[in-house]
Amino acid sequence: MFRFSRLALAATVIALVVSACGGAKASPTPGAAATPWASPLATIPSDQLLFQGKLVICSDMPYPPQEYFGAFGNPIGSDIEIGQEIAHRLGLEAQIVNSVFDTIIPALTGGKCDVIISAQNINAERLGQVDMIPFFEAGQAFLVQKGNPAHILTTEDLCGKKIAVEAGTTMLDFLGATGNYSGTGLPKVCSDAGKPAPDPKPFSKDPDALAALQAGTADAYFSDLPVVIGYAGAQPDAFEVAPVPQIEPALEGISVAKAATAGQHTPIYDAVKAALLSMIADGSYLNILTTYEVEGGAITADVVNTPQQ
Repeated sequence: MFRFSRLALAATVIALVVSACGGAKASPTPGAAATPWASPLATIPSDQLLFQGKLVICSDMPYPPQEYFGAFGNPIGSDIEIGQEIAHRLGLEAQIVNSVFDTIIPALTGGKCDVIISAQNINAERLGQVDMIPFFEAGQAFLVQKGNPAHILTTEDLCGKKIAVEAGTTMLDFLGATGNYSGTGLPKVCSDAGKPAPDPKPFSKDPDALAALQAGTADAYFSDLPVVIGYAGAQPDAFEVAPVPQIEPALEGISVAKAATAGQHTPIYDAVKAALLSMIADGSYLNILTTYEVEGGAITADVVNTPQQ
């Protein structure tokens, strides 16, 4: 199992800033569970999977520390290892498909993968398209250049600022008062304060948003708290976390295609949920999160079992 370290993440961040990583598919993590369990926790009918014996997982990389590329181009991260272990417990081999976040749900519903594990916040808009199994929780925060040259100290200081963000995210909704933040979000905060609305700068891949901050074409970068902390810790001479209160933590979910019958779940949904609950029960789930220093986002079995509507 890959052991996460700030030195390793630093090397990754530097590579991401230089150029966004690509590639359609990548090989499993060296050292990850590759041999299926002799007695799988649940059996998914082969006609329910894209490929017999495999669980194909869509994930938008890079987005460290949850999903990104290792030194040899292999996918690593807390989300990746959770997905690999779920597949292992179902007697399947995990196959990771690098996807663009803005179109990751169409990739699932269009038959490009069996599930999505990619730091997706659970919200009503997504639940209208897919079923989601809670597996993590994270707040959202802002990253600025070292020394905070834009003087972003409070939420209102973000008003009128250029803010780099990945397209298709709830962070972009917050900045633009769209989706679940329709009529609210940061634009309302700014309007109430008599200040101009923020100027969102969406990018199709997260590394491009980070690069905009580093280049000075954006005043701040907005992302999940673990990602912001990771970048600040990896490049302390370039970035720092803005002292703006983080956005309230939200549940992230594993997305699965909806069943043909309303109110029911697919065999993939039930099997993936069973595997995740077994990981929580035996401690392997928390071990993975601790490896990547994101254990603060761990959730409990009762949260996993709470229906998402």
